[in-house]
Parts: sequence; C-alpha cells; structure tokens
Amino acid sequence: MPINKINTPKDLKNLSIAEMKTLAEQMRSAIIEKVNTIGGHMAPNLGIVEATIALHYVFNTPEDKIIYDVSHQCYAHKILTGRKDGFVDSNNYLKYTGYTAPEECEHDLFKIGHTSTSVSLACGVAKARDLKGENHNVIAIIGDGSLSGGEALEGLDFGATLESNFIVIVNDNQMSIAENHGGLYENLELLRKTEGKAELNFFKTLGYDYCFIKDGNDLSSLISTFEKIKDINHPIVVHMCTEKGCGLKQAEENKEKFHWVMPGVLDETSSNTSDVETYTSITAEYLYNKAKSDSSVILINAGTPGVFGFTPEYREKLGKQYSDVGIAEEHAVAYSSALAKSGAKPVFTVMSSFVQRTYDQLSQDLCLNNSPITMLVYWGGISGADATHLCTFDIPLISNIPNMVYLAPTSKEEHLRMLEWAVEQTQYPVAIRVPNVPLVSSGIKDDTDYSILNKFKPAQEGEQIAILGLGNFYTKACELAKEIQLKLNINSTVINPIYMTGLDIELLENLKENHQVVITLEDGILNGGFGEKIARFYGNSDMKVLCYGADKEFPDRVPVDVLYQKYRLTTNQILEDITNILKK
Repeated sequence: MPINKINTPKDLKNLSIAEMKTLAEQMRSAIIEKVNTIGGHMAPNLGIVEATIALHYVFNTPEDKIIYDVSHQCYAHKILTGRKDGFVDSNNYLKYTGYTAPEECEHDLFKIGHTSTSVSLACGVAKARDLKGENHNVIAIIGDGSLSGGEALEGLDFGATLESNFIVIVNDNQMSIAENHGGLYENLELLRKTEGKAELNFFKTLGYDYCFIKDGNDLSSLISTFEKIKDINHPIVVHMCTEKGCGLKQAEENKEKFHWVMPGVLDETSSNTSDVETYTSITAEYLYNKAKSDSSVILINAGTPGVFGFTPEYREKLGKQYSDVGIAEEHAVAYSSALAKSGAKPVFTVMSSFVQRTYDQLSQDLCLNNSPITMLVYWGGISGADATHLCTFDIPLISNIPNMVYLAPTSKEEHLRMLEWAVEQTQYPVAIRVPNVPLVSSGIKDDTDYSILNKFKPAQEGEQIAILGLGNFYTKACELAKEIQLKLNINSTVINPIYMTGLDIELLENLKENHQVVITLEDGILNGGFGEKIARFYGNSDMKVLCYGADKEFPDRVPVDVLYQKYRLTTNQILEDITNILKK
C-alpha cells in the first residue's frame, strides 16, 4: 500500500501517478475515519488531498516553505510529513493538533488557526530569504473564502511588489465555511467560467503572473503546473479549482455542514440534540422574531453562521435583514457602527476567539463614536480547545474600552431581557457574552432596567465572605457558597455582577462593613479581567480579595479539569485558600 511507504515527502518521489492516486484514496479514508472518530475539519481537508501530494512531489520541504492559511487544509500535509500515525492509528488520533504546529514537525513554519494570514506570513518569509541571499520557494496556500479577510488583501497587495520567487496558491472550492459573499467572488466565477482567460482578472490587476488549473483534484494537471512554476523568479498566483468534501458523498452534498464536524457525524446512531433548548437556539429564535417584527433590525456575521444557529433556511428567510460580510470581522464592526449611526438596529454575532481580530474597529469605529450596536460574543470561557481557538481573552479585550457596556447573563430570562434592552437602547455599544454553559432558567421574568449601569444583583445575603460569580461561573459561585456553609459554617454573600465594564461602588463599599474576604470567579484570563477591577477597588482597604480565573497563557488541547486544577478553580482548592485567609 502506498501510504505505508510514505514517511517523509521525499518518499513521494518514488511513486507513479497511479500509486499517488491510490495514496490519495488511502489518505482520504484515513482523514474520514479520524475526523468521524474525534471531530475536526472534514470537507476542507478532503478537497486538497491531491494538491498536497502534488506540492510535496514537486517541491522540497522543509527547504521550500509552504504556509497554510487557517490550517483547515493541513491534514494531508501532516500525513505526508511524518505524522501519518495520527491518522492511521486510532491510539494516536489525539497525538497531533488539527492545525500546523512547528513543535510537531520541521515542515510546519507557523502555528495557524485564524484565517487570511498565509499571504502576509509568506511575504515575510520571502523577504527574509532575499535579505539573507537564500534560494528556495515560498508558497502561500489560501482558500477562496479566506480572500475576503482584510489581511489577505493587504498581503496580496504587498506580495505583488516582491521581485523574487513568491507563489500564492488559491484553493477555489467556491465556499467559505458557508457560501462566499462579496464582489471579489464574481471575478473568481468569471475566471472559472473562462478557465482563467477572462481579461478582467483580479490577481493580474495587482501585478501577479497568473495560471489556472481547471481540475485541482487531478494529480497530472497539478504536478505539471507546479513543475512549471517551481523556482519562478517573480510573484505568481496559481488559481486551482477543487471540490470541497471531495471523495465523501455526504460532504460533497452538504459542504457547509461538513466543514467542521463533531465525532460520529457519519454514524447512523449518532445522537440528535437539535430539539434541546440552548442559549444559541433561544438567541437565534429571539433575533429572528425581532427582525420579522422590526424591519430596521439586521443580523451580521463574519463567515461563521453555523456557530450561531443561522442555518441556510434561517438566512434565506431573513433576506435583506441578514448580512454575511465574509471572513472580515474588522469590516463587520465598522459596518455595524455605521448602520447604528444611520438609524438601523444591527446585531453582530461573533466567536470570542475571532473578536480578537477587530480591536481597533471596536475602539475607534465603534466605541469612540458611541454607536448603539448589539454585539453577541459566543463560546467565551476556559476550554480544552487548540491554542489557535482559545476563547478566554474577550473580557479584558472588550471590557476596557470606553463607552462599551459588556454584560454577562446567568439565565435564560436575563439573557433575553438583556437582548431586548440592547437592541432597543440608543445610548451605548452593548456586548453580551452569550453563556457558554447548559441553559439555566429561573422561571421568573426578569424586569431589570439594564440602562441603570453597573448595578450588581445580590442573590444571597451573608457575612464574612462575598462571592462574585460572573456569567458562566455564577453557578460555580452558588455551589461554592453551599460548600462554605457546609464546611466552614459561614453564610456567604453571593452576587451576580452582570456588568463587566463597570463597578457597583455602593455595593462594594457596603461589603466592607461585615465582610473580610471577597472572591471573584470569571471564565477567562485574570490579567486585565473583571477580578482585577474588584481587587483594585479594595487595594487601599483591609479587604482580602481572591481572584479566580485563567492564567495568561496559550494552553493547547489541555482538558478543562486539568486547567481548573492548575488555576485553583476547584471548590476544594478555593475552600483551602479561604481557610488560610481566615486563619490570618
């Protein structure tokens, strides 16, 4: 079997085209089996198998440098570069991350998990090569969906000015995660229809040489083209058309669903929890009903609709009241700000990890202009995710910008009430951290006036110890209070802070009268976070403050229970800390 012969890319040089085709089938089977077992990016990786084989057949890594965009297309690359055991041996399925990782292999140059970066990174690699007088190929691989990101366009603009070897391979499968959006894609469609011969050519207008591969899943065409451009002495774009999900019927027929999948997606017995109410489902339902009752409401997302429950049918029904701006969070924030300033009611939905890409727009375009948008931040919290997709940085990032109001609901009723207030109010940019925990319903209608800013909610009156449980960790605060009562015979005060962008000065002052210890619990990093605001407030007093959350680091696929232990977030550890403080 060809796959048994491949331990390094050099082993490809000894295979015939027929053997490489067999290898491609075996690699697809290995990818499908692994992803169906542990989850991961299915369709993008299946579409680029032949191209990856051809690249490593023609070029010579690690001397030649291949930089993958997003890493959604790196599984085949990993199989060919000494990591096939992570795909053919079920005992090693978790051995390697789903993204390029230099610590794993010399054939990976960067840790990459966010989109639209490969061309800019490749520009730096090529320029450094030229400055040092070296001589090797630099290849940036980027999907058509990633071209909508601002960094991709900036990189392409600069890369065209390099007067040396610089190869950009555009993997055009006519898809982002969902369908593509933006004027650029009309030109890509024209180039596909004319097989690259159209006079109007986006890449040529930037100054690139250009070649077109009609069938990017055909090994002979790929190898022939790559051999022609190898060692080229100027910038060139290779535009290849591939099939997303190639080789797996379900993925070919439902490309969006199979972009990233949970384990067991191919198993007939996999559970269906679509009827279970979640914070995501109630948010999507609220937004749909709100949009249908108010034509000024518009939903905006940046290329990741599935995260928010925005199915193709959902998007179609919203029509003009839905904008997918492509993978462009910067534009999404500025666009939302302008919509709000012009009298519309924009709701921008974004993953915590991806909001990092738009800090300047949050600060300048949005908050400096005090535009009353609603921004919903999903998946925030400590998790066992890859280092590329951590969602622990949003609290310090968002909560420290002037004018912003960042809210942390703790129940279904609070969340829906906050949503209604945020969409209808006209005074502030409002962000809501959509709870990343199982849905909690108090069963009691929330009638809080959230326009009275920075008023915390005391949930239980006590003495000696006050516990502030923020958002996701409010339940943890309640559980901790019960253990303190049981183990230390102290009736603690429990507080739901609600606001991450301000302090309830009156409440915090009152705690000084009969409390010695204040505990803060937040599902994010401590540096610059909510707890530090509380600690700073009490800095010139006798109050002891214990802040609990995540360290400032990039954990990579570390189980949550291990992280909780490390961060002293377990109840027993917190009780131990409290006991030591009280003894003093």
